[in-house]
Amino acid sequence: MPEIHNQRVARIATESFADLLGIRLVSNRPDHVVVRMPYRTELGVGRIHGGAISALIDVAATASFWSDPNLKETAIGATVGFTVNFLKLAVNSDLTATARVRRRGGTLCTGDVTVTNEAGDEVAMAVVTYKLTQ
Repeated sequence: MPEIHNQRVARIATESFADLLGIRLVSNRPDHVVVRMPYRTELGVGRIHGGAISALIDVAATASFWSDPNLKETAIGATVGFTVNFLKLAVNSDLTATARVRRRGGTLCTGDVTVTNEAGDEVAMAVVTYKLTQ
């Protein structure tokens, strides 16, 4: 896998806002990215705030859409929208988001993200739409 591809995905998964949340890249390959957000009380005492989980979803999905090693350096993109379903309270646990690209269209991509707690329970799932132009 080209080095520029790995650097791009790692940067998306850990820069600025993702870094503020403590998100770290666990693994990546084309169309599949795994990121982890460690628990800390700033994310919610007793339960992790849905906004933090939603941000984790967005970071994971964005990194997966950018994981195509054939993307040009001039590519630009932005999240169009996503639907998230919270399945179980996330309580005092690191969270892992697994993002998979479902379809790459002309400029719109869709993907699925699942979020699990340390015990492996699904706490959220989302469908994400992303605009990516080359």
